[in-house]
Amino acid sequence: MDFDLTEEQRAFQDAAREFARESLLPHAGTWDETRHFPAEELRQAAALGFAGIYVPEAHGGAGLGRLDAALIFEELAYADPSTAAFLTIHNMVAGMISRFGSEEQRERFLPKVLTAEHFVSYCLTEPGSGSDAAALRTKAEAVGNAQYKVNGSKAFISGGGIADLYVTMVRTGEAGPRGISCVVVEAPAEGLSFGVPERKMGWNSQPTASVNFSDVLVPVANRLGAEGDGFRYAMMGLDGGRVNIAACSLGGAQACLDASLAYVRQRRAFGKAIADFQALQFKLADMATELEAARLMVHRAAVALDRGEKDATQRCAMAKRFATDLCHRICDEALQLHGGYGYIHSTGIERYVRDLRVHRILEGTNEIMRVIIARKMLEVI
Repeated sequence: MDFDLTEEQRAFQDAAREFARESLLPHAGTWDETRHFPAEELRQAAALGFAGIYVPEAHGGAGLGRLDAALIFEELAYADPSTAAFLTIHNMVAGMISRFGSEEQRERFLPKVLTAEHFVSYCLTEPGSGSDAAALRTKAEAVGNAQYKVNGSKAFISGGGIADLYVTMVRTGEAGPRGISCVVVEAPAEGLSFGVPERKMGWNSQPTASVNFSDVLVPVANRLGAEGDGFRYAMMGLDGGRVNIAACSLGGAQACLDASLAYVRQRRAFGKAIADFQALQFKLADMATELEAARLMVHRAAVALDRGEKDATQRCAMAKRFATDLCHRICDEALQLHGGYGYIHSTGIERYVRDLRVHRILEGTNEIMRVIIARKMLEVI
């Protein structure tokens, strides 16, 4: 196995790092405090190709792979996990339209998505069916041959209220996963409304709200694929989403580790730098070792997706569970190393702790990741 990055990978990794440090990092604390959505900066990221990373060049995207995306998202999250995570969702939806949409749908939707002129949201979770996504109840009934009438509600939707397109999982048939389809709801639309933006522990640079459908008419031409394909699309999208959010965790943890290394060198106690205390050296060594282990697991899962390997779903679940748990712990250890200063807003450490906490919940909770891993293991047995 070759663990070295290619020259091309280093080039776009450097581009992501430069953009993140110059355009995201100086403002991330303010965006967090004021709950500002950085639309202009996201469009600047799109100009670098970061809104359609794994959309093929033939469809207007960058044509990169999942490992490439993981490298980019880690660099962006080093500066601002919240904004980077929003971009992962945008990329996931762009990838779904590119992969599962018709030529007409790609031509209609992708140009404005890839420039971030239009922002997109992914609508799967419902108030009564979080981890049990196949039990969703939002219903799309046929109205003649050309339209669906959609009724229901989605919860915890990133971009709810500001997105232009809502890629939505709806029930068009029987109970269970086979009755679920995927439609693109264009805003504004009569009957489409949004809840009050949620006040959250973290991820404050992106709005989160419920998305409500009351007799919303959606053209059948906006359905991705055939009726009944939606749940399969949703699960395939989540494999990549899990790698992406794990990569964002890597970036946040690396930022906290780097901040800790700088702090222990300059902070003095009992007449010497606290970096000289062996107990803190051991803690730093463990943080660095765990971060490297998580990074290797995330990259291996990304490669499995790129290659279409049979165990890709299991590897993505493993990487998501391992990386999000460990990276949040690394950020918390960094806060502890900073003492009282780590708890203060101006140092930035507490922002990473808050932003990375939700990574253990979304894209399937880490408890659900264990279910997926165990089921895949037992299939083999």
